[in-house]
Amino acid sequence: MKGIRRMFPRLCSLLLALLLLTACGGEEGARAESYELYFRAADLDLAVGGGAFETERVYLAPMDTPLDQAEALMGELLQGPHGENLKSPIPSGTSLLGVELQGRRAVVDLSGGYSSLSGVALTLADYAITLTLTQIPEILSVQITVRGRELAYREKQVFSAREALLSQEEDVVRTLSVTLYFPDGGGRLVPEQRTLDLYEGDTQVGAVARALEAGPENRDLSPALPEGFRLGSVWQEGDVCYVNLSSADGLRDEAVLALAIEALGNSLASLDSVNETRFLVDGEFSRYYGTVDVGDPYVAGGYGDFS
Repeated sequence: MKGIRRMFPRLCSLLLALLLLTACGGEEGARAESYELYFRAADLDLAVGGGAFETERVYLAPMDTPLDQAEALMGELLQGPHGENLKSPIPSGTSLLGVELQGRRAVVDLSGGYSSLSGVALTLADYAITLTLTQIPEILSVQITVRGRELAYREKQVFSAREALLSQEEDVVRTLSVTLYFPDGGGRLVPEQRTLDLYEGDTQVGAVARALEAGPENRDLSPALPEGFRLGSVWQEGDVCYVNLSSADGLRDEAVLALAIEALGNSLASLDSVNETRFLVDGEFSRYYGTVDVGDPYVAGGYGDFS
């Protein structure tokens, strides 16, 4: 059985989940995954914990690709909530014109009704879509267009779940000005100035790494980290930043990997507190990441020998 079965309220959710497992049969049904659809509270004054969003759960049958998952989740989100205590922030009648995956960014194109939104209403709709789609592990950021065009009056065009204001703005401890590096059409790294929000528990180096993973805001630039490139933990000791990378299995383009390492190194070096970056692979110091030599510490603009 293909598609999504909506489960609401809770008792009905349990019963339909059992039916889903039976209908799908054995192993395929057992692999059905649950996702949350993000809507706004119908009465924001009564919202749980003071947050703007509440969710309804859906079960997504196994699909071949993350793109299929994204299209299915968007289809359900656009249908709106079942619960009377919820309201969709997306204008009624808005339809999905297409979804593309550009690296780990989902580009969602919607019909003209979406352009009627502005201000807080637009922000709520943008982040309802973002929070829904970034549950898919392969999607880290979302860009939303209307009939193929960006809304020019938006302050930003690319969104990540981390930025969503689920509670009060006081959750933002401070902001951080950084320079991130992304490849242009010719494959050269160019700087993009950004201001990042830091929340309680965030580190500067972690915020830079997440922002680089999410991709550029400038649509003329491309993601610096290729599909399949996985960042693990990122931490700082003194003026040295440590980046733990998952093994490069399946990533065989040396030029692409080298560009990703350079983008990471230069972006982290834009922090005044970082003098050099050392790379680990699966938690261990290694001479090579794939075919790229990462044995020496990285300083802005290249590798230096500090042995």
